Amino acid sequence: MTVNRMDHFAGAEEHLAQQRLRQKLDEVNVAAQNNLAPIQDHVNFTLQKAYFKCAYECFDRSRRQEEITTCVENCSIPLANVQQTFDAEMQKFQEKLNRSLMVCQDRYESAKLQQKGGAMNDMISCADEAIQDSTKMLPLLANKLKSSFGIKDNDSS
Repeated sequence: MTVNRMDHFAGAEEHLAQQRLRQKLDEVNVAAQNNLAPIQDHVNFTLQKAYFKCAYECFDRSRRQEEITTCVENCSIPLANVQQTFDAEMQKFQEKLNRSLMVCQDRYESAKLQQKGGAMNDMISCADEAIQDSTKMLPLLANKLKSSFGIKDNDSS
């Protein structure tokens, strides 16, 4: 009966830890949305607006269909380049966070095998630190992207 209670306790402890990690990851998502909102706004409004204006100008009856198509494709290049850069930076950010969390998970699994006490708390602490580090990087990432895309604070078009 004692082993069964310990298994139940361990399961409840893991469930609690997973809830806390999900909550922390939700906090990272909110921080990412807050920090990256000006960049998304720039992409969704400023660059897309410029793309549509440019593409609209391509439709001239004096042009052949091939010229119109080429013109529209050229209009999409700035938007596509920014979106590609943004996606690549976000992928790097996510991969770094995932690697950090995997290290925490690996440490936890090793500690569990060695039956070390406090393994769950150590994992939560490790994951919390990884998440805090990632959250601290978001303003720097946002500034890097803003600079790269020529976005000034309070830019609205």
